[in-house]
Amino acid sequence: MANSVSDLSIVRQINTQHADLVHDVSYSYNGRRMATCSSDQTVKIWDLGEDNEWHMTASWQAHPSNIWRVVWAHPEFGHVIATCSFDKSIAIWEEIGLARRDSGEQINTWQKKLSLAECKASVTDVKFAPHYLGLILGFCSADCWVYICELPDISEMNLYRSYKYDTKVSCSCLSWNPSRITPPLVAVGSDTVSGGISKVFIYKFIQEEPKGLKELVSPISVPGPVRDVAFAPHMGRSFFQLAIAARNVHIFRLYPTDDNFNKNQSDSFNVEEVATLEKHKSQIWRVEWNITGTVLASSGDDGQVRLWKANYSGKWDSCATIRDSEVVNNNIKTL
Repeated sequence: MANSVSDLSIVRQINTQHADLVHDVSYSYNGRRMATCSSDQTVKIWDLGEDNEWHMTASWQAHPSNIWRVVWAHPEFGHVIATCSFDKSIAIWEEIGLARRDSGEQINTWQKKLSLAECKASVTDVKFAPHYLGLILGFCSADCWVYICELPDISEMNLYRSYKYDTKVSCSCLSWNPSRITPPLVAVGSDTVSGGISKVFIYKFIQEEPKGLKELVSPISVPGPVRDVAFAPHMGRSFFQLAIAARNVHIFRLYPTDDNFNKNQSDSFNVEEVATLEKHKSQIWRVEWNITGTVLASSGDDGQVRLWKANYSGKWDSCATIRDSEVVNNNIKTL
């Protein structure tokens, strides 16, 4: 794995063998497994071999329609992924072993453990909660609802409990705050644009009965439809950092306003925008933080992946750009 921007000069192209547009790519916890999903209705699993090349080890039709997202669960729950689709459903899959094709080739076999079709419109995003909360899944849909699904055990999926919240607008993406310091926070983005503005909602997942979601702050407004949101790893900061992919990349900070910050009871936050990053000059589709929450990656309709980093004075700027499998800009040496 590359640990500096200079290492990004080694950029590999992978022929995914999908027959249509690839909508999502997701890495496992240790980064040695990868899942892809596509409008061709299939999910493909890739493993990093000893030759340092990616090898496809499984492929199957996971939904009868476009698959928007695929995500890995924490390894303490086994080899488990979740998918969501235009067919109004999510599915949870578990790797159960090896099978042999007629050609004699061995492939990994994945089994559907649960399918939920509670939505009345396309399910636009799905994310597992931080593992310390247990096997919990959040997903959202274009019918304005956010769902939280508690799964007692991978072997007893039928005993799940779900809770939902009406945002009143179409939902496009969500992100769990990975911090253990506060109660579980969920950011939900909307692609409904009114007056050129769309919104991001911040909720608390209430773990005591009656369980559900509670809106904590006024919705965050940004220009253009929101396509992705991502909480940064906390790393002991006195605030939480949220990246938003819309017409531009936006970075917000959430500051707890009460004395319960270190007691896992914070319920009140002040929200401040610290950066609007405009160099893509196109719709942004994905944002993702590095493991320390100090570098942000974004991708947009301009066909570029940009890395962003704050300098000593707190000003964010692009530190590297990847285009056409080539690093075309590299302004710092280490991340």
